[in-house]
This record gives sequence, structure tokens and C-alpha cells, in this order.
Amino acid sequence: MKELLKASNWISGLQWLFFIFANTVVIPITIGAAFELSQGKVIFLLQFSFIAVGIACMVQALFGHRRAIMEGQSGLWWGVILTLCSTAAAQGISLETLGGSLATGIIISGILTIVIGLTGTGQYLSKFFNPGVMGVFMFLFGTNLIGIFLKGMLGLPFGNHSGKPSMNLPIALLSIIIAIIVIIISIKAPAHIARYALLIGIIIGWILFTVFFHSKSAAGEAGSFHIHLFPLGEPAFNVGIIITAVITGILNLANTFGALKGTNDMYQSETTKKQYRSSLTISGCFVSLSGVFGLVPFAPYVSSIGFLRQTQILKRLPLIIGGLMFVVMGVIPPIGHFFSLLPLSVGSAVLFVSYLQLLNSSLQFLKNVKLTTVTVYRSAVPIFVGLVIMTLPASTFDALPSLVRPIVSSGLLVGIILALILENVFPWDRFDFQKGDGNKP
Repeated sequence: MKELLKASNWISGLQWLFFIFANTVVIPITIGAAFELSQGKVIFLLQFSFIAVGIACMVQALFGHRRAIMEGQSGLWWGVILTLCSTAAAQGISLETLGGSLATGIIISGILTIVIGLTGTGQYLSKFFNPGVMGVFMFLFGTNLIGIFLKGMLGLPFGNHSGKPSMNLPIALLSIIIAIIVIIISIKAPAHIARYALLIGIIIGWILFTVFFHSKSAAGEAGSFHIHLFPLGEPAFNVGIIITAVITGILNLANTFGALKGTNDMYQSETTKKQYRSSLTISGCFVSLSGVFGLVPFAPYVSSIGFLRQTQILKRLPLIIGGLMFVVMGVIPPIGHFFSLLPLSVGSAVLFVSYLQLLNSSLQFLKNVKLTTVTVYRSAVPIFVGLVIMTLPASTFDALPSLVRPIVSSGLLVGIILALILENVFPWDRFDFQKGDGNKP
């Protein structure tokens, strides 16, 4: 009780609240825009996301991995879903079929995650996600999300839109200024101020946006809470989309492994089998829930590593407090509506800075991989192939069968799959020699 009454814990909880909020609020709004949902469904996605994410953070901190790691809607899933939305028309798939098939695949992947958690196989699966795989995952994951946030900073629309939208110059300039302010505070300010750089950036950015622009809610007017089952589309069975969803669900385990392994040094302990089992079981339950209610599926947030390094808030209590306040925001529509007024460009600018830390996480993993002129291919192939695919238009893959097209068109998925194959199939230790040194594999 004494700890609960400390002002420092509530201030840190407020920092967590805004970090959770900034990482969450843009997701349901962009998904609603990508699927062209009605105003009522977007409001539901927003409010229910607040409730579900807040509860998930508290449950994980109390009964799951028991670390100060945000549990929320997965950036990997978010990127894949937005990519599928942008390529659906080119592949002849309606948004309703896409949403319904995703719901089916997400529920299946959630059940698989629960099974992996209950059986305790998560610890063994984590061995496949060695430093080489995690380094590639962090790099491509960061690149994919940085691209989404940069798009938001430039004022560009999400999803599949006709025509050639151009950047909104005033909004882009303000977003860049906000990002620079957050970086300067993080680098130059004293430690007790720098830890609140994200919160300060959101407040300053929100005020500046309100002064220079007329901020309008992307979710409409506040109203009563109406539950919508399968808001993205009734369950459907496009095999290609379902397979893509199941594979994404398996690869989404990398978020759990990355977040837990990435915080081992901060907590000065190795993740135990019990922590993997509890964390994966809880995540799997929320993933299945996501399929029913049209949310982006859940996972521990790898970006929490950057947040923890930046703020040094390692105790669980502030996260629990932040999660509880986030639930309240979702339960009380006017509060949720007020915070939905946060401009996407401001949230994107702050998250842009936060996710830059993933480059550091990637390099930390790759430090444990010995790269020579021969073994460099284990990392170079998945990174460069994944990056190139991210830049290609959807029509590039029209010649491929519809069954594999959703997977191959995602540079993030292809890169991670290549990394898993190259790291776990090829005996790189045997190839660890320099040209001309006389050693042979």
C-alpha cells in the first residue's frame, strides 16, 4: 500500500499510460481507415482496444512474465494486416473476405499460441530464434513500423487509396519538429526529465497542433459503448489469407522472445520456462479474443526495451497503474473520446523516435553473430531481400499463386522466414573461416 501511494509511482504510471496510449490509439484508427469501417465500428475498435490492452498489461505484469513490458496490439501483425489491405484489391480479394479470413486465421493462431504456452514448448521454440534471427527481426520490424510512422508524420493516408496522395507539408514540418524535440530531451535533459521525453513530446506536440491546426477526432463524437462481433467481416475461408495469418501468428512469437530476452540484462536474470509458459498462454488468449472483436492481435512489445532504457522504470507497479488508467479511458466513452483527439501525426512522431531504439536492439543481437566475408550471407540475404520486397508494388507478385501471394508480398514475413531457415539449417560454424587462411569447412 505504501508503494501504491508514492507520487513517483503515479507519475511513472502516467508515463506508461501515455506510452501505452501512443502505441495503441493509432492502430484501431488506421485499421478502421484501411477496412473502410463505419464510424460506429471505429469508435468500438478504439474503446475496446483501450480496455483490452490495459487489462493485458496488468495480467502479464501480475501473472504472466511479471516484468514491466507492455502487452499490446502487435506491430508485426499491424504491419502485415495493413500490407494485406493495400494489396487486397490487386489480388482480387474484397475487404470483407480479407477481414473475415483474417478473423479465422487469427483465432487459429491464438489457439496455437495457447497450446505452445500450456505445453511449455515456448522455451524450446525460442532456441530457433537465436541472435541471428532476432537481429534480422528487430531490424526489419523497426524498418516496417518506422515506415508506417513516417507515413503518419507526413500526413499520408493509411490503407489502399486510389490516386497518388502527397504529403501535407505543414503537418510534416510540425511532426519533424516534435521528433527533434523528443530526441533533444532524451539526449540533453537531466535523467529525471529525460525519462519523460515521450510524455513531454506528446503534450507539446498536441498543444502545437491545436494552435496551428484545428484538431478533429478521427473517431467521431463520443457516445455509448456498442459491442461489434467480427467488425472486419464475418468469418471467411480464403486459404491464402488464413495460412498467412497462421504463419504470422507463429512468427509473432518472436515478439515474446525478443521482449523477454531483450530485458534479461536489465532484470539481471534469464527468462525461465515458467515465464515463457505464462506469457505465451496469456498472449494466446488475447490473440483469439482479437479475432472475434476485430483487434490487431497481441504480443509483448519489443519497443518496451527502448522505453525501459530511456526511462529506467523497471518496477511493475507503474505499468499496472498505467494499465488500470487505460482501462478507465476505454470504459468511460467521453474520456476515450477526448484522448482520441490526439492527431495521428503527433502520435506517429513520438513513436518514430521510440522505435529508433530497435536499431540498437538489432545491433546488440547481431554482435553475438560472427560475420565474415563468407558467413555474412546469413544476415545479409534476409535483411536485403526483406527491404527490397517492402519497396515493391503489390502488382509485382500477380504472377504467383493466390495461396502464397499474401506471404511473399510481405517483406517483413519473407525476411524473418529466410532468417529462420538460414540460421537453423546451415552449419555456419563450419564455414567460419577467412578466405585464404587454410581452413576448410
